[in-house]
Amino acid sequence: MRLPDMEEALRALERTVDNRMSAAIIAPAGTGKSVLLRALAARLPEARYRVHYVKVTDLGKREMCRELATAVGAHPVGSYPRLVRSLQERFSSALGTDGLRPVLLLDEAHDLRPEVLAMLRLLTNFEMDSRLVVSLILCGQPPLKTLLRRDQLEDIARRLAHVVTLRPLTRDQSTHYLEHRCRVAGAAASPFAPSAHDALWEMARGNLRACDRLALKALEVAHDQDVALVDSNHVLHARQLLWP
Repeated sequence: MRLPDMEEALRALERTVDNRMSAAIIAPAGTGKSVLLRALAARLPEARYRVHYVKVTDLGKREMCRELATAVGAHPVGSYPRLVRSLQERFSSALGTDGLRPVLLLDEAHDLRPEVLAMLRLLTNFEMDSRLVVSLILCGQPPLKTLLRRDQLEDIARRLAHVVTLRPLTRDQSTHYLEHRCRVAGAAASPFAPSAHDALWEMARGNLRACDRLALKALEVAHDQDVALVDSNHVLHARQLLWP
């Protein structure tokens, strides 16, 4: 099941990559950013794209270049300028020799240091910006938006052709999502009563990750009580167990 907002975001990201541009996904934790990244990677044909996924950590410019080099199969050794050139050469080779467009997915991008985020501009700078070679997809929590507003990062922010924002689930979306998950798991009917759906939406506040955790724990509570149908009391008990 893909929610309408996520399907729209996925199409926008596909168009951005198809145009060899870059984008950002900015949303709170647990709202489906990683799901969207995986869906994008799965949608991009292997015959046309070479997708590289990197989970960002708090590294300096040289260390980040080494992480990127390892991810894309370049030599992760040398000085910072040499590493940048090595990455550029790797991307150019993928496009020119193999005919594959490089796509770099940077997860948890809100943890990037400002100087490292600024450095990413160099990776997309080919022949004085006359060639669009690498597509960058920055994926992070709301602090990434604040980071991109810094004056010294104006250039990299301008390179983002599209910014995706994800919203929490509505009440109806939460119900449909849980029913879908139950069908995928093999349930003939939903084990959640209407009161449980209401409680799950109100307590999880439409957050996908919180909804998943709370629903699973509520199922465990109902199972331990030998009850076939989860109601709001089971959800309340589950919340107390998860978040005392």
